[in-house]
Amino acid sequence: MAFEGLSEKLQGVFKKLKGKGVLTEADINEAMREVKLALLEADVNFKVVKDFVASVKEKSLGADVLESLTPAQQVIKIVNEELVALMGGAGSKLTYSPKGFTVLLMAGLQGTGKTTTCGKLANYLKKNGKKPMMAACDVYRPAAIDQLEIVGKSVGVPVFTDRDCKDPADIAERACKEAEYKGYDVLIIDTSGRLHIDEELMEELVRIKQRTKPHEILLVIDAMTGQDAVNAAEGFNNKLGVDGLIMTKLDGDTRGGAALSAKAVTGKPIKFIGMGEKLDALEPFYPDRMASRILGMGDMLSLIEKAQEAYDDEQAEKLEKKLRKNEYTLEDFLEQMGQVKKMGGIAKMVEMLPGVGANKVKEEDVNRGEQEFRRMEAIIHSMTKAERHDPSILNASRRKRIAAGSGTTVAQVNSMIKKYEDARKLMKQLTGGKFKRNSLFRGLM
Repeated sequence: MAFEGLSEKLQGVFKKLKGKGVLTEADINEAMREVKLALLEADVNFKVVKDFVASVKEKSLGADVLESLTPAQQVIKIVNEELVALMGGAGSKLTYSPKGFTVLLMAGLQGTGKTTTCGKLANYLKKNGKKPMMAACDVYRPAAIDQLEIVGKSVGVPVFTDRDCKDPADIAERACKEAEYKGYDVLIIDTSGRLHIDEELMEELVRIKQRTKPHEILLVIDAMTGQDAVNAAEGFNNKLGVDGLIMTKLDGDTRGGAALSAKAVTGKPIKFIGMGEKLDALEPFYPDRMASRILGMGDMLSLIEKAQEAYDDEQAEKLEKKLRKNEYTLEDFLEQMGQVKKMGGIAKMVEMLPGVGANKVKEEDVNRGEQEFRRMEAIIHSMTKAERHDPSILNASRRKRIAAGSGTTVAQVNSMIKKYEDARKLMKQLTGGKFKRNSLFRGLM
């Protein structure tokens, strides 16, 4: 998972500081040396590391820190603030044309996941009230047009294509006219990539830029290539001029150096991060939330937002009424498990909990939790409708039949029923006031 190694090392450094109580300059120097090594091991740009450590050290040696009642906490606060600033400060949002029709030009090297990211971005925009269209302007890579059409169909977004034309700039220009004429408010232009930056690629992108006048140029970079991704971003920005970065495969990059270096090196903000292969696995990038995750403080805002996306107001109101009437059934319990899956599963949720970062939870424990979810689903699916609606009728013979039908044991069936009863009691307590959907998932955790 992203920043796993860095997070573990930094939290180790701060644990030592907290154990000292009173801090000396020597303690700060030793801590900064370890922070520096941790950042370099995470593949953060050397100059970025040097400037970061110097800034943290200078602020940490101030009298207001060393003479405070909790100097270690003050140092952690400074590191958190510097991490946020390093990654861009406030989150950078997409900007749209005031004319009502926005063109987004996507650029990037081959293999960064650019075409899939076009689909993810289209899906994100669609969920947020936009009416997007995509344009297939990669005329070189075999099946590139087919891939974008498949992605477009998956997210329900149309794709402008012209398989006979070999001029990407011409295709892009006609796609703009078509999209605006048909009432779409955003056009996402997928372009060709290369294995490395060359003049031919840049000239092609410049021609597309001149013909379409994009409102934003978004560069797609692969987090797993580390500083190579940052160098590529710098090269694209120098020759083309980009407005923001979309960093893919961050979920598979345990170091995270590219995410920490990109803004400082290129001067361009990371606007989105790819956190998985699914077409809904694109998230806005918030430096403050990412810094909190790195330092083991969790990311409750993102967790709440995911809960809100997974469970709408109508569902929450419906469930509230059931709870008030004591009608919370195993089908409702099953539905809740489905909502947790929509949020990315147990591993994703654990990663966002304060003090329970992914690096503190063993992978086998997470896997065991996921297996338990699947087992409970199988057990409920093996019940009759009457049993799911009224678990009180589940006598010994019924439980034995359910166990056989779900490939589990009677003990596991009994365990699942107890979890349901515990969740039902908790959900009943949560309805004491106005029902809050973002607390809905606690019953499953």
